[in-house]
Amino acid sequence: MADVSDKDVHHQSEKSLGNERDNGGLEALQPQDQDPYVRYNDIHGITPGDPFPPDPTAPFEEHQLTVRALLVGSVLGAVVGASNIYLGLKTGFTFGPQLFGAIFGFAILKPLSKLIGGIGPRWLTGDSTFGPKENVTVQTAATAAGGIGIIFVSAIPAMYRLGLLSQFPNQDVGRLIALTCAVAFFGVFFVIPLRKYYILKMKLVFPTPTATAYTIRSLHSIGGAIAAQKKARMLGFSFLAAFFWKVLSNYAPGILWDWHIGWTMYRIGFTSMIQLDNYGWWLEFTPAFYGAGMLSGMNASWSFFMGTVLAWGVIAPATIRTGATVGLDLGEDNRVSYLSLKLTDISQYSKNPSPRYWLIWPGVLIMLVYSFVEVTVSSRHAFYKLGVSATSGFGKSYRDFLHRNDPNYIREIEDDNDPAPLEDRVPTWAWTSGLLLSVVLGCALCTTQFHMNVGEVILALILGFLLSFLAVQSAGDTDINPVSTVAKATQLIFGGIGKGKHMAAAPGQRLNLVAGVIAGASAAQASDMTGDLKTGHLVGAKPKNQFVAQLVGAVVAIFLNVGLFILFTKSAPCILYPDPKVHCSYGAPRYLLGRLSLSPYYRQHFSSGYTAIALSIVAAITVLVKHLYIPANSTWVYVPNWNAIGLAFIVPQIYYPLIMAIAATVNWFWERGSPSSFDMYGFPLASGLVAGEGIGGVMVAILAVAGVDGSHYGTAIGCPSMEYCG
Repeated sequence: MADVSDKDVHHQSEKSLGNERDNGGLEALQPQDQDPYVRYNDIHGITPGDPFPPDPTAPFEEHQLTVRALLVGSVLGAVVGASNIYLGLKTGFTFGPQLFGAIFGFAILKPLSKLIGGIGPRWLTGDSTFGPKENVTVQTAATAAGGIGIIFVSAIPAMYRLGLLSQFPNQDVGRLIALTCAVAFFGVFFVIPLRKYYILKMKLVFPTPTATAYTIRSLHSIGGAIAAQKKARMLGFSFLAAFFWKVLSNYAPGILWDWHIGWTMYRIGFTSMIQLDNYGWWLEFTPAFYGAGMLSGMNASWSFFMGTVLAWGVIAPATIRTGATVGLDLGEDNRVSYLSLKLTDISQYSKNPSPRYWLIWPGVLIMLVYSFVEVTVSSRHAFYKLGVSATSGFGKSYRDFLHRNDPNYIREIEDDNDPAPLEDRVPTWAWTSGLLLSVVLGCALCTTQFHMNVGEVILALILGFLLSFLAVQSAGDTDINPVSTVAKATQLIFGGIGKGKHMAAAPGQRLNLVAGVIAGASAAQASDMTGDLKTGHLVGAKPKNQFVAQLVGAVVAIFLNVGLFILFTKSAPCILYPDPKVHCSYGAPRYLLGRLSLSPYYRQHFSSGYTAIALSIVAAITVLVKHLYIPANSTWVYVPNWNAIGLAFIVPQIYYPLIMAIAATVNWFWERGSPSSFDMYGFPLASGLVAGEGIGGVMVAILAVAGVDGSHYGTAIGCPSMEYCG
């Protein structure tokens, strides 16, 4: 999961699957070592970063790029993309599609290839055998098709809250597609030169893409098909179970989904127990976040939960008692909401903040400081190599220039260490012309649809290009993609531009948000695509085939995400226009941060500021101690993850970290009690639960639009009100 990945390091490749696709959620949830990668190379005598040795039992794959692979990969990516929009609007989490696409793609196309393979054109139906390189094509298309959704859970909702777009998204279809197009292709094209440096020269690990490569390799090995069938069955069963559970619970949320224990105890006669409900402490039986806890592991999940205890069990009640914050009286049953954040009158919250508003600022600073320090310290050696390489490259060019007329001077020619033959690489003309066209397209769309000038669009794209180096370097070293946090720095630049041009509030806010989307989303896209190229590099797939798959997946992502965003906002208007007295299950903390940071009334209580500074210092010291004084790998799992703690301050849905901590604990006992069954079924079970609830959420949204959902035909038994469940 997204924005979910600081898993305790699992020794099997499938368990290294983190991916915080720059989700603004648990971005620093990364595997704490690369044991599978190092051990595999030690056993097989492979230089780290080199492709796998040829498998003599593998079939010859004449057709690695087929319509069947692109179609299946795009459909699987669409499933994950739909889940990511649903989960992202709830908490900012997203779920990486790499392993999902690899396993499910194998399960679908392996038997299908025996039925249709060799019938008709090979580019359409493929060969009768389905090999690992075509599997890479499936996985690559899935990753691209499942991407870009991050902008629909952050900046775009903020624009609607600020009144910068039309009243409803279905009135802005063209503008939404335009903004998505402006970022979808730019990252795909400039990722090609990044491959040469980060994958071929620096040989970064890229834990999740490497785990995906090992998984594909094992699926296609002797005996792999049997294991793949078992994994696929588990994934399918858990997917269907989560899907139907989500849909059915919509009609009886107080029985099947939310247990408001505090409110129930209050009704029985234990009146003080209503405080549990007022602070949001109830249970929710959400399959997706149970799966998230399985994937994230003990360190991330328990850090998230302990952050929740600190924020909503200690600090929030303390601020209420001292008068630093106030609650919103709901007018019945002694119910008071301490989770409200009515942004239409934000000036009142700067004067009389709710606990949620008070806690946002410590959470933001903790995440910013932790991300910057973690990336800087963990990647310090790689950044040093980058500097040395850049310096030596400049020196070589300078020497060549000085001796350009010297017939005795021998130029240093850099070795071509690309294992892919020239005919299998992406031609220079293809990515350079595509990059130029994407820049022209971005400028045309943003100038006409969002009133930016060409210079501002180009500056945003340049910042996105620069951020991609940070994103790829970080993801390659640690599986952390910190772009959603770091990209906020670009908003400071464009905020200064807006003030320098004396722009009015609305145009300045639009420039700020659109430029941030262009820079952050294009960098995130580049990071994801580089990871896919790493998987292909290890398996030996053709880069030009992956390039085509990425372009096809990007096209699918554009229209898919726009349609899903319109669907969800139509079925749940509270996403864009919440009523502070009505509980909205879509928390979407990411766009709240953007909305608050752009408010002219931004102000915080002094106690919130002091707490933010103190806790961020503790977070920074924790990172330094971890890297400098604590032995790596197994002992790091006991070091608190302050990114998860900071997220708990921002996300008021207490039941999410609670269920994640439960799942991680159950998982821990399962892994130790039955390692073989855990290795076989752990990841498929978790990913099926995540994707199943996401698609179930899409179905619930469709039912709501059709007027046949639980709000019309369900029961509110067990709920304070129907709006407070589900």
